[in-house]
Amino acid sequence: MITDFANGNLIITLYLLHFVFSLFAAELRNLRLSILAIVIQSLFLATILAVFAVISDNPTLYWWSLTALITKVILIPYLLWRYVRQLPTAETRPWLSTGPSVAVMLILAIVIYGFLHTNVEFIAPSIQASMEPARSNLALSLTICTLGLWVLVVRKDAVKAVIGLVLLENGVHLSLVTLAPTLPETTILGIVSNVIITVWLLIYLAGRIYQTFETTDTSTLSELKH
Repeated sequence: MITDFANGNLIITLYLLHFVFSLFAAELRNLRLSILAIVIQSLFLATILAVFAVISDNPTLYWWSLTALITKVILIPYLLWRYVRQLPTAETRPWLSTGPSVAVMLILAIVIYGFLHTNVEFIAPSIQASMEPARSNLALSLTICTLGLWVLVVRKDAVKAVIGLVLLENGVHLSLVTLAPTLPETTILGIVSNVIITVWLLIYLAGRIYQTFETTDTSTLSELKH
């Protein structure tokens, strides 16, 4: 009972920190600090996967955690960091200023997390997946996906769009712990490989946008129509 209580407290703490750094990654207007936030958020993701591996005695999740550590904490941030060194530290001004954007994000997060946590049975693949801590895991993961989508919709900076994509993918990654915890290692490697390639292509395109327009504002792409 004491061990279960300790594990529960640990997971809740990791969930909270994971969510907080998701918000930082989405809302920090300094691109380098935003990348640092996504690194820490991904580190908590890898830790959550490792904790679930211990709790569920699922060796697959250990490989999953290691894969997340290598790709999301090291490789993808390295690609982002190499690129942003050539850019101004401040992101392109988004559609919404900081105050309204944070307010909308928090409202979305609270509403979506509360709804999913209450009605998780609609998407939970089993009775076990609708119980704690899997219940909170599923609600949080889909909330993180929403934050990633929000960044993709309201931010105009090409680098921020990549960070939004990483947030979205991290949310999907976390949801699979509950939805498909026994995925083969080859499938996991295929998923993360696709993400790395996608991120690299987006960074390459962002570089071309900057070389052409001397800005990372994706709204300037509309000029290509003329």
